[in-house]
Amino acid sequence: MRYLLSLTILLTSFVGISQSDEAPKAFVLDANQFYGSILLHNPDISHLITDHPAGVILGVSRKTYGHKAWEADFGYPDTGYTFVYQNTNNPTLGEHFGLYGHYNFYFLKRNMQLRVAQGLAYNTNPYDKEENFRNNAYGSHILSSTLLMLNYHKENLLAGLGVNAGFSFIHYSNANFKAPNTSTNTFAFNIGLTYSLDHDTTYEYVKPESSEKITEPIRYNLVFRAGANESDVINMGRYGFATISAYADKRLGKRSAIQLGTDFFFSNFLKELIRYQSISFPESEVDSDTDYKRIGVFVGHELFVNKMSVVAQLGYYVYYPFDFEGKMYNRIGMKRYFGDKVFGALTLKSHGAKAEAVEFGIGVRL
Repeated sequence: MRYLLSLTILLTSFVGISQSDEAPKAFVLDANQFYGSILLHNPDISHLITDHPAGVILGVSRKTYGHKAWEADFGYPDTGYTFVYQNTNNPTLGEHFGLYGHYNFYFLKRNMQLRVAQGLAYNTNPYDKEENFRNNAYGSHILSSTLLMLNYHKENLLAGLGVNAGFSFIHYSNANFKAPNTSTNTFAFNIGLTYSLDHDTTYEYVKPESSEKITEPIRYNLVFRAGANESDVINMGRYGFATISAYADKRLGKRSAIQLGTDFFFSNFLKELIRYQSISFPESEVDSDTDYKRIGVFVGHELFVNKMSVVAQLGYYVYYPFDFEGKMYNRIGMKRYFGDKVFGALTLKSHGAKAEAVEFGIGVRL
């Protein structure tokens, strides 16, 4: 399911880079080399951090000039694609080849650029119980990956050529779709060049027309989410889950809303994990009849971008009979509205940096 989230970002970027003919077709290419370190976010991967990873980041971006209302609201960002090759310099971890959809956001008079990218990566050497049992970071060839890149960015300094330099963060994980899934995070320094394909032409930014402030009463939402995931116990198997969420939201303006609600979790992998621990680890005193269900309450924020929106929620379990990763949880993801009431959602549910599952959902906003 996390793969679906990544594909959604890729397809959204395709829509952005293929705008209507009335918008200028101004493209910028970029190429960066990076060198960094794999962060020790979990002591279980300490044996895998033996050298410094390195690689290249290649991108193609289409600039926006305000021909759609959201473009001006977000400071005229770019949309595009990124390709990343990373050599971990560790034969156990292997190499990564990733394709991402991205947005570039600008700050400080467009001298600073933040690239936010989500996509899929192929790992050349995942876990295998016979041939690569030491790789407890990746349980599958195909991984979901997130890229953040913050650069000092100057375009078209000489005949279309420009420069950028800054820092990158690259995350690889399959969100517990297949164990093991300890994941890795790379922090790196990058430096590179840009090339503006249409550097001889200057385009004007379209100023947004004044619009009335959006005011809405409190709205009520009901969402059904589902998917499949696996515990950290290797070869225990994937199990389906279902989540029912009910929450209220209040618009704060044109782009934002706050949320308050509750989640009901029915996670079948926990049922199997409870049975396993009650048999294999009697010293933990886990009762095989312990309830696998959980109930949480959460607060959240929704950022509206045309028919799409980005959601972020922070929750706390109020019914928590089995201890799994702590009582705090968080959820991030995207929603796509179909009309004024019905929406689809792809979200990642985690406990801090530890992913539990990617949820595919459908809901209604009344």
